[in-house]
Amino acid sequence: MDASHRRVTSGQALRRLTISIRLAVSALVLTAILLTAALSSLLWWRTAEATSRQLASTINEQIVAAVRKEVGAIVDEARAAHTAIRTLFLQNVLDTREADKREFVFLSQLQSQATISWVAFGWPDGAFFAAHKLGDGRMEMMEISLTDHAGQRRIDEYDVVPGDIEFANRRFEPTDFRVADRTWFKTGLKAEEPAWFKVTDHPIGERPSIAFAGPIDVYQERQGVLAIMIEYTRLARFLAQLEVGRTGTAFIFDGGGELVAAPDKDADELHPAHGDQKLLPLAQKALAQAGSGKDSWRSRLASDGAAYEFALTPLPFPGWRLATIIPEAEFLGPVETTLRRLILGLAVGAVLAALASALLARKVIAAPLSRVVGEIRHVETFALELVRRHPSRLKEIASLSGAIAEMAAGLSAFRKFIPADLVRALLRQGVEAKPGGAIEELSVLFVDVAGFTGLSERMGDRVVPLLSRYLDLASEVVVADGGTIDKFIGDAVMAFWGAPQPQADHAERCCRAALGIRRAIADSGLTDDLGHPLQIRIGINSGRMLVGNIGSELRLNYTVIGDAVNVASRLESANKSYGTEILIGEATERLARGAIVTREIDSIAVYGREEGIAVHELIGLAGKADAERQAATWIARYEHGLAKYRSGDLEGAIVDFETVLLDQPQDIPAKAMLARCRELLENEPTVWRPVTTLNSK
Repeated sequence: MDASHRRVTSGQALRRLTISIRLAVSALVLTAILLTAALSSLLWWRTAEATSRQLASTINEQIVAAVRKEVGAIVDEARAAHTAIRTLFLQNVLDTREADKREFVFLSQLQSQATISWVAFGWPDGAFFAAHKLGDGRMEMMEISLTDHAGQRRIDEYDVVPGDIEFANRRFEPTDFRVADRTWFKTGLKAEEPAWFKVTDHPIGERPSIAFAGPIDVYQERQGVLAIMIEYTRLARFLAQLEVGRTGTAFIFDGGGELVAAPDKDADELHPAHGDQKLLPLAQKALAQAGSGKDSWRSRLASDGAAYEFALTPLPFPGWRLATIIPEAEFLGPVETTLRRLILGLAVGAVLAALASALLARKVIAAPLSRVVGEIRHVETFALELVRRHPSRLKEIASLSGAIAEMAAGLSAFRKFIPADLVRALLRQGVEAKPGGAIEELSVLFVDVAGFTGLSERMGDRVVPLLSRYLDLASEVVVADGGTIDKFIGDAVMAFWGAPQPQADHAERCCRAALGIRRAIADSGLTDDLGHPLQIRIGINSGRMLVGNIGSELRLNYTVIGDAVNVASRLESANKSYGTEILIGEATERLARGAIVTREIDSIAVYGREEGIAVHELIGLAGKADAERQAATWIARYEHGLAKYRSGDLEGAIVDFETVLLDQPQDIPAKAMLARCRELLENEPTVWRPVTTLNSK
């Protein structure tokens, strides 16, 4: 069979496959009506059951997630408060008998932890001290002493004002409360670690609570028992905030099946919980059916002719379970409405048949065009890798789709000349391609190769592969840590963080990238023409700087400019004076403090500035064993020496710097500071300030 015959046969087959729009529309409408009629009866009885169960399950999942989160937060807050106060005692920052400090710490914990009701402490001699919330607006501090005012409870009340507390009044009340008789105290006094207790009896009466209580030892001597307590009323008020459908409710039960909390929006430390408990008997009945198992349990209950969906779920507190009850009528009503609408839709089906031709046109023309428009949107947002070619029976649409795909392929060739991620980010934010910018707080990084000028003169054009590999490594790290590459300046890379996408941790990201670049260069094994490992210098600074499209109407560059940028460049050069690799400004150190390990090198006045700034060497990331160990040994000794140098104690500074060199014989900053101190001792300048001036860029 020749080629022409094959083409004729193929054309005839294609014509047999094509049908008229009218026939296609008629067939579509007829099929839709028949299918709708056949499936409507099946959907009628299955939709109600499936939808109701799904709605009940969704509501229950939302409630369970909220309650589990709240209970988990309560447990975590109690543990955190206990740990914080216990640490103050253990570190001897706070003595258990220091009334003023103890009162301040206890009140501060109550004010900062929303769910905590009590912070209490009992001594082995039976004395008792506690801070207690009185709702959200007041707090009280109480003390029961066996010597001062025996048999009475001293009460100091405080008003809670925004950001502070104010003393209101003091009074004494008779009391027979003895902390030595309480289980949490007796058990905690003999225990080694804190534990959870159920507490009912307080100095003010019966207030069901849970307490996280444990012993306090100072210098291996037991001082007493510290307890953090949460009253059940806090849980009752939280449950009242949940929307369990319109008439459903939620309860919390303990391991013994006793009610812990029922919804009550007015409950607090002053007002016992008396919320709506109409469904409580039904919940208790279902709880008895479920037994004491720890797994989730669901059931359908009936009471007084009404059906309910019941769910029982474990909570992140030993023995506690959440019970939710939702009347089925709440979610079956909307289902019935939906079914009525479905029937109405069948009735108007004949009318919609007349519009089927329009729908077909939409499918043949509008839908393909929508896909083509989607590809144009990809080009608009510079997502060129997402552009696809869409075949169509309409020649014009097929040609348009092909042209867009070819345009995207052409634009892709420019990816290596412009930062595609930056272009996408600017387009998403609607930044127009015209001069303009804004002042933002950002972090900027400069990195270059030490001795590159001599290296390039010796290697000539052979330096290009080495430079390209170095720039690849630095660029990959910057992008991986969310940075924006500003430009390449010879062997230097300039990058910044915090724009165009805001980054609250821009300083930390910048420092992490600097350490990553240093590690990547070291691991790569790059060497110069003499076989020495490639050495780099990095300068980092943070501050307010101008960021935006800088340039003219003919050519723009998305960049940062400002004094903070200049300082970063000067810090990169300052590495030469101190023999360091990474220097960061004081603003960067402050913003990233806690996430990085640094040592303060010196106070310097960079080229072009008179005032001094504190300069830090970036050692590593916090949490890394090696960096933490250095910070605790020779870095701390260096900073002690620096502090003595600044205060004028040059002899003391010399001792510290010599100690550093015993640990780190090659530490150039310590050598430089040691030489500077000795020179100052010998020459005794009349005018001296502890600021080093750098006379070069």
